[in-house]
Amino acid sequence: MAETLEKHIGRYFKESERLSKQKLVESIKKDFPTWSDNTINMYLSKLKKEGVINAPSRGIYELDGQKPFQPNISTTLKRIFNKVKREFPYISFCVWDTVWLNDFMRHQPFKHYTVVEVEKDASESVFTFLTDTIKSVFFNPDEEIFDRYIHNQDEVLIVKNMVSEPPLIEKDKIIIPALEKLLVDMLIDTSLFSAQQNEKEFIMRSVMEKYTLNELKMRRYAVRRNREEEIDELINISLAK
Repeated sequence: MAETLEKHIGRYFKESERLSKQKLVESIKKDFPTWSDNTINMYLSKLKKEGVINAPSRGIYELDGQKPFQPNISTTLKRIFNKVKREFPYISFCVWDTVWLNDFMRHQPFKHYTVVEVEKDASESVFTFLTDTIKSVFFNPDEEIFDRYIHNQDEVLIVKNMVSEPPLIEKDKIIIPALEKLLVDMLIDTSLFSAQQNEKEFIMRSVMEKYTLNELKMRRYAVRRNREEEIDELINISLAK
């Protein structure tokens, strides 16, 4: 029966990319009047697990036709990740590059930064370890350090404390931030994301056009970073344009 619903599901989204659960259920009942709410919920859950539909926020559904965020992980980034993993096999950390946001921007930044985010208790040890073999490594740099030292260098590695329970994903056995995490962090770390500050709305809109964002996941992380209102405002502005 779920296969039967799958054949009809695309038609419900023809007039709108996103539907409230109530509206979607009403449309389904027009085609399948004998189905109970429990039956419909069961089939919607099955289609969600199969990747046919997506629930980006509570009570909202959309067709899951957009591709997941899969940035290019450079050889340098892989080497750094594996190096830290071998030395600190039990810590929680991720690696990423600010260049990943370039695809969502009008103006391309001249510089990009490689970043290693590490759980707080181990971050200083990882920093010390990396300074033995990498020339320009900075630990939790503030705005003054960026202005005086980092902006003048081409190749920079930044080691940062990682907030607990961040949205992370795995690609090619490398742990990287989910797009939801980067968008929230962009509102906070204005030195690291200085090139993106004038394009925040454009970046959010571009992301939402290309990828499926899990707004619940993003909001939960935003709450932990005390940026819930700002991320909600950014989402609403992007949807309105």
